[in-house]
Amino acid sequence: MSTDKNRATAAAILPLVGGPDNITSIAHCMTRLRISLRDRSLVQDEALRALPAVLGVVEDDTYQIVLGPGAVARVTPEFEALVEEARSAAPAAAPSAPPSGGITAGDLAAQGAALKEAQKARNATPFKLFLRRIANIFVPLIPALIGCGIIAGLNGLLTNLGWVPAVVPALAAIASGFMSLIAVFVGYNTAKEFGGTPVLGGAVAAIIVFPGVAKIDAFGLELKPGQGGVLGALAAALLAVYVEKWCRSWVPEALDVLITPTLTVLISGLVTLFGLMYLAGEASSAIGTFANRLLAGGGAFAGLVLGGLFLPLVMLGLHQALIPIHTTLIEQDGYTVLLPILAMAGAGQVGAAIAVYYRLPRNASIRATVKSALPAGFLGIGEPLIYGVSLPLGRPFVTACIGGAAGGAFVGLFHQLGVAFGSTAIGPSGWALFPLLDGRAGAGITLAIYAGGLLVGYLVGFVATYFFGFTRQMLADLDTDPGPDPTTATATEAPPKERVPA
Repeated sequence: MSTDKNRATAAAILPLVGGPDNITSIAHCMTRLRISLRDRSLVQDEALRALPAVLGVVEDDTYQIVLGPGAVARVTPEFEALVEEARSAAPAAAPSAPPSGGITAGDLAAQGAALKEAQKARNATPFKLFLRRIANIFVPLIPALIGCGIIAGLNGLLTNLGWVPAVVPALAAIASGFMSLIAVFVGYNTAKEFGGTPVLGGAVAAIIVFPGVAKIDAFGLELKPGQGGVLGALAAALLAVYVEKWCRSWVPEALDVLITPTLTVLISGLVTLFGLMYLAGEASSAIGTFANRLLAGGGAFAGLVLGGLFLPLVMLGLHQALIPIHTTLIEQDGYTVLLPILAMAGAGQVGAAIAVYYRLPRNASIRATVKSALPAGFLGIGEPLIYGVSLPLGRPFVTACIGGAAGGAFVGLFHQLGVAFGSTAIGPSGWALFPLLDGRAGAGITLAIYAGGLLVGYLVGFVATYFFGFTRQMLADLDTDPGPDPTTATATEAPPKERVPA
């Protein structure tokens, strides 16, 4: 079946299931395209059954369109691409005009949303889109990393205190089980994200953690189970996707279900064993060595730079490149030393927002937005404050970065003094990071240093914003009573709360 025919089939199916906005998820099995729907009533069942390529439809927990073996694996990527193209082409709603009499929180929210959409458009470069796809591989793993990280911290606490020794081995198994197989999950998600069969990506990545690799002599280089870690799993699964697509370009549909999986696993597996595991292992070791030496030798300066630039990195979409680095460090050392430093950017943001609150005593609308977004900010959820307050105002965004730089320098200095610590998981920051902290100096010192960094970030962000975050003209325009806000229903709501990934 040619690519044009597959795309034509996908294009014929899409409007009959309610269009791209009616679809919440897409997957496929051996013979069926499986989609989750927002509104089942929009599906035209009889028209779907009448399509020549459709062998039938089945309704279960998902809506399933039977296309047959071989065909479904070729049509599904085309269907996903059409849905993504349609969503990307949808025009963004224009912000409403500001009311007369002053600037409200609604105006800032609209301006922030416009800035966010403009930034998304600028981020649509091939490199940044690739980074976004890499992030999509690791973000679904964050809940398990958080849960296992907290259990690991609890286990360490019980071990140090000598309490309930019988429970300690059980907690160790629960906390470590996921990390021992994280390569498999990375491989599965990589294949899914890049248009391959997820389980084949997982199967190839599983080779990396298989104990039997220790018996393999790869050109005189001894392999160890887990060598290469998540980077090796990502590379192996990505290779498997390209091998699978290559196979589907020439294997007859009748033989696809036998030949394509076999060749995909065999070719990708051999390359992984005799090349990728060693190369990825060297890369992983280099990342760990560089991060630790960077903070040990120049921790204060490194923390200043990392804490100060993290919010702009988020704006540019480049922070996504850090996610596999965090995961690699967690896999190697048990924690990532970078995340507590990067979390200081959120502290600077909180301090800046508090200063905005006190500098605009007459603008009840903006003050209400700050009050509603601050609790999320303390827990490390940065977007409500970024896009609802500091970024639309301009200068407070810069002073927030100054606060983040000060907090990062404080934490980095202690790394330089030999008190290394980090987070056992990625995702949370702010106060939510406390349960995930771990380090060589003990829980008390680790928690105290991180809390000190937050306080420095809050204080410097507040002071910098209070004294340098506003010009006289800005205060004249902003520190007024704007009157009733016509967007009251949403004025105090910033864009949807999203945790800024570290």
